[in-house]
Amino acid sequence: MKLIIIIVKDNDADTLTQAFTAGNFRVTRVASTGGFMRSGVVTMLLGVEEPQVDAAIQVVRDSLPSKGDEKRATLFVVPVQHFEQV
Repeated sequence: MKLIIIIVKDNDADTLTQAFTAGNFRVTRVASTGGFMRSGVVTMLLGVEEPQVDAAIQVVRDSLPSKGDEKRATLFVVPVQHFEQV
C-alpha cells in the first residue's frame, strides 16, 4: 500500500476532490497553510494499492494541467507498512 500526499492551492482543491471521487478514489482533505505569503493550501491524503498509484497521479495531471511554467500540485508517494481501520 502507498500513501499519496498532494498539496494544492485552495482554488484547485474542489476540482481535484471531484476528480478523485469520480475515479473511485477515497480522499481526505486537510486545510493547511504554506508557501509565499502563507497562502491557503489544501493537503490531500489518498491511501491506494501500488497498482493504483499511476492512475491517481494521472487524475492530478488531467485535472490540473500546468499553466506554462507554473506547477499546480506537489505530490509525495510514500510506502505504508501497516494499514488498519478500527
